[in-house]
Amino acid sequence: MRLTRRLGSIAAATALVAGAGIAAAPAASASGLGENSLAAVLTSDGNRFDKNWYDFDIVTEAVLTVLAAKPSSPVGVLADGSVPLTAFVPTDKAFAKLVTDLTGSTPATEYKTFTAVTGLGVDTVEAVLLYHVVPGATIDSSAALASDGAKLTTALGSTFTVDVLDKPGKVAIRFIDNDPDDANAHVLVGKLDINKGNKQIAHGIGQVLRPINL
Repeated sequence: MRLTRRLGSIAAATALVAGAGIAAAPAASASGLGENSLAAVLTSDGNRFDKNWYDFDIVTEAVLTVLAAKPSSPVGVLADGSVPLTAFVPTDKAFAKLVTDLTGSTPATEYKTFTAVTGLGVDTVEAVLLYHVVPGATIDSSAALASDGAKLTTALGSTFTVDVLDKPGKVAIRFIDNDPDDANAHVLVGKLDINKGNKQIAHGIGQVLRPINL
């Protein structure tokens, strides 16, 4: 279908990082922080598909799939805790929403969701993962809340924008990606500051960020 074909064109964007490694972004100071990697955190639960749609099994398996096919992929930076970065990590439910949007059918299990995502091709999966990584900066939730309007440059080379919603009794962070028609990803309460105290930090989000207009 049209969306699937268009999503396949994301793979072409991978050329932005091929042979270039990880480019540094304007960074919060990482001095004095630990070097536990996000890969270690994401795999610490055994990285098995389960019935909890609000953890990160699919993104973990997607990273491992890319690295198995392309050991020198820039995605490997997630396993190097000495490199400061911030990852905005979609939950399993976020990937299920993406598959529903692309196919019109909602997968019944995490495994079926993962199969649909990887069916788009390893280059496409790699590009999508890199669009969720901001290299060179350890951005905790406090820094994110103070960054309304900031454009964050990702490991893919393209950007998305921080939008802090400050309403009475509610403060939320969302990200404006390169698809103006999809729902914007919000940082999830309870999924903030994963691996805090280390150079690599992550925040869970409820939608998959899209690096192109689908």
